[in-house]
Amino acid sequence: MSSAPPVALPLAALPLSRHAVDRDHAARSRPALFDELWEEPGTRVLALWKGRALLTAASVAAATPASDGWAAPDAGPAELELLPVERVTSATVRVYLGRTLVATDREPAGTAVVLEVLTDAAAQELEPDEARWGNLRTVATALSDRDAGLFTEALAIANWHASHTHCPRCGNPTVVEQAGWVRRCFEDGSEVFPRTDPAVIVTVLDADDRLLLGSNAMWENSRYSLLAGFVEPGESFESAVEREIFEEAGIRVVDAQYKGSQPWPFPASVMVGMTARLADDQPAAALDPDGEEILDLRWFSRVELWEARDQIILPGRSSIARALIEDWYGGSLDEPPVVP
Repeated sequence: MSSAPPVALPLAALPLSRHAVDRDHAARSRPALFDELWEEPGTRVLALWKGRALLTAASVAAATPASDGWAAPDAGPAELELLPVERVTSATVRVYLGRTLVATDREPAGTAVVLEVLTDAAAQELEPDEARWGNLRTVATALSDRDAGLFTEALAIANWHASHTHCPRCGNPTVVEQAGWVRRCFEDGSEVFPRTDPAVIVTVLDADDRLLLGSNAMWENSRYSLLAGFVEPGESFESAVEREIFEEAGIRVVDAQYKGSQPWPFPASVMVGMTARLADDQPAAALDPDGEEILDLRWFSRVELWEARDQIILPGRSSIARALIEDWYGGSLDEPPVVP
């Protein structure tokens, strides 16, 4: 018996899918674009160091640490420190990120933003206080739509540059072109474009509407999340769901359907949220973790998940896994479920 099609997740439930930036791709081909931007008084720089972005001193001072996120709601949001171009003296990579679509107290709508990836020395010169350098996983839910989009875009393209300094065909160095969105081989002139690796992450339910969670071998034993895996070449999202769940849990699932997607630049993925249900001929007790990637598997009702809240660690608030689990749960995991 097939179930009703799942309702897509709202964008607000996916912190890294939010954006308020026009990437302005048409401008990337202008040879003198950075010269033009540097002559524009309002141009701002997003400084990135070791995958972390500079935050405003005020937002850092107002924050109170949380176990899996930035701050309590009354502590105020996190905010990127977008700098005048003269504040950043050197960078290893420069990328035009686009123009903002909303105004803030600090920058008007239409502000051009350029990513600059810094060396250790440049970062220390700019801001030696490491508390000012924010990690996207930690601060994502506290950022505005504009800043979440900028930070996610910046980290993803910076990670791509770091892994494509040489041509995949001949091994010769590549040079950055097209405002940071293309690398060209010195030897044969071939162009290399940014790529993103799709991965499915799945809400698997049994006949009793229980949720399947697994513990990965790379995590502490008490951490549980949805099962996920990369999409292989020549494979649809739906086929990837069936294959991954069978490989990791030893069960067959059916009715794989799309729920939503979120970029996950750690280092270069987009997480494709899916739902699926246990096949009718598969007993729920047939779970068989692969023993290499997945060490333990458990079915949870909503009440059981709430009662286990002090024994297990669930996905952080910036992840699509958290949003998918809360979508099934019917609300925040910080509150008991509403049971009919």
